[in-house]
Amino acid sequence: MKPIAVIILNWNGEQLLRKYLPQVVATTDAEIADVIVADNGSTDGSVEVLQKEFPQVKTIQFPENYGFAEGYNRAIEQTRYKYTVLLNSDVAPAEGWLRPLYDYLESHEEVAAVQPKVLSDRDRRMFEHAGAAGGFIDVNGFPYCRGRIMETVEQDEGQYDTEMEIFWASGAALTIRTETYLAVGGLDNRFFAHMEEIDLCWRVLLTGKKIVAVPSSKIYHLGGASLAYNNPRKTYLNFRNNLLMMHKNLPDATRSRKLLKRRLIDTIAWAKYVVTLDFKNAGAIFRAHRDFIKMREHYSEHPEVDLLDRMPLRVNIITSHYIAGVRKFSELVK
Repeated sequence: MKPIAVIILNWNGEQLLRKYLPQVVATTDAEIADVIVADNGSTDGSVEVLQKEFPQVKTIQFPENYGFAEGYNRAIEQTRYKYTVLLNSDVAPAEGWLRPLYDYLESHEEVAAVQPKVLSDRDRRMFEHAGAAGGFIDVNGFPYCRGRIMETVEQDEGQYDTEMEIFWASGAALTIRTETYLAVGGLDNRFFAHMEEIDLCWRVLLTGKKIVAVPSSKIYHLGGASLAYNNPRKTYLNFRNNLLMMHKNLPDATRSRKLLKRRLIDTIAWAKYVVTLDFKNAGAIFRAHRDFIKMREHYSEHPEVDLLDRMPLRVNIITSHYIAGVRKFSELVK
C-alpha cells in the first residue's frame, strides 16, 4: 500500500475535474501516492467524467452531499493511508509538489500536518487568500496568513520561502498524518464548510503536535469555486463557524470573555454592512450569531490550555490592519 492518499472531494464539479484533475494526476508521484476522488452526491456529469476520462483515478461515491467536513471524514475513514492530502478540486499542483511534504513528515515525527505554498491560479504571481504561505490566528480568533492580511494579498517574491511553524494549514492542500486526523475526531461535520480546517488544526496543536508550512512545495488554487468571497452564505458560515471554533477550543477561564469581545467586533462588521446597504450580508451575520447560540450546546468538553495566549506572534489583526495600516505579514513580525 502506498503511504499517501491524495483525496479530492467533488460536488457537481464536472468542469473543475476536467480542468484540474489532469494536472493533479500528471504532477503526483505515483510511487508514493494514489489520487482518489470522493464524489459528494453530484447530480451533474461528474461521475460519468471520472469513469470515462479518468479510469486511472480511484473513486468513492456518496449518495448525497455531506459537505466538506463530513465528506472528508467518510472518505478518510474508508481509505486510511498513512498520510492524507485534502486537496481542493480547483487546485493545480506544480511539478514535484508532493515529495517535499512527504519527506518533511517522514523526517519530523513531532509534526502532524504540513501545507505547501498556496498561490492564486487567477494570477500566479500572487498568494491565494486561503492559506498563502501558512495560516495564523490573532488574539480575537481572526485568521490571517503569511502572505495575506484580511483582504490584502501579497505578491510572491520569495519572501516567505522558509519553512515555518504555523497555527493552521490551508484546507486547499492540507497534508496530515491520518492517525492524528482520526485521533482528534477529524473535521467537525457541524461546520458543514468553512473554518473547519482551522478548527482541526487547533485541536491538533492541543495534542502537542506541530503544523508547518513547507514552501518548497507549491500549488495554484483558484479559490471561490464553490462560493464567491462576498456570498452571504459564505459570510454566514465563516462568522458562525469562527464562533463555534472559539467556543469549543477555548478553556473555561477565558472563553466567555474572549467570545464577548469577538461578538462585539462582529457587531461592528454587521453595522458596516447595514450602513453600506448590504442587507444580505448583514442578515448573514445576524443568523450566524443566532445559530451559534443554538449550536454551542453541542460542545461540552473544553481544553485547559488557551492557545491564543501562548502564540509566539500575538497580534490584534483588526487594529494592526485598519488602524496601524499593516498590509504585509513581514510588517507584523517587525
